[in-house]
Amino acid sequence: MPAVDTRLMSAYYFGTEGLGSYVTALLERCPSVFDLKEAMTADLDREITRLRSGHGVIEDGAKLKGEVIVQAGARIEAGAQIIGPVLVCTGSVISAGALVRDHSVIGPGCRIGFGAEITRSLLAAHVFMKHPGFIGDSVIGRGVNIGSFCSTTGLRCDRGPVAEPAIEEITVNLDGQRITTGQTKFGAVIGDEVALPAGTVLSPGTLIGPRTVIYPRDHIGGFLPSGSRIR
Repeated sequence: MPAVDTRLMSAYYFGTEGLGSYVTALLERCPSVFDLKEAMTADLDREITRLRSGHGVIEDGAKLKGEVIVQAGARIEAGAQIIGPVLVCTGSVISAGALVRDHSVIGPGCRIGFGAEITRSLLAAHVFMKHPGFIGDSVIGRGVNIGSFCSTTGLRCDRGPVAEPAIEEITVNLDGQRITTGQTKFGAVIGDEVALPAGTVLSPGTLIGPRTVIYPRDHIGGFLPSGSRIR
């Protein structure tokens, strides 16, 4: 069996310190970044109650629907909306006007602000998304900052009318070769300590290595190596 390209491995993008027990265990059992969303979805469907760790604060006026676990030290503010299954880990704050839905994990210490929408995604830890924007079908590393009006895109729209549910598989491009993801919706993988400038739109299947520096621009796609500088 040929060796798996390290650029497709979870360990290339994410460290394991400060992630809390669930996110750490998820990364350890999913060596490929393409496995993370499927494993997380299965966990939230079958075993979400075992992830309960104390009880966080749910303010009057917060709207929760379905199975939502708010761990001790987390807070859901009045005016926030969460549609489960969703796990909100210790120390995270979901602010008024934010929407988190449909098989998402908000790891420890995240800050999700007004107008932010997150769906079918993993935010590993200490992710700041304080302004309007969209993260879908994606995996976001520790210490990532999402600027205002940033958006991932996870659906092909270059082959005629868009179908829902999606039917076209998303691929990623490495060294000019198309690598299959096995998924019809796949947004982005963003490694630790990346800051997305305001207004950035990511193509489906974007891979951004940790500590990449991205200068203001409106569109990014493909693979960006760890520690690179993108103008």
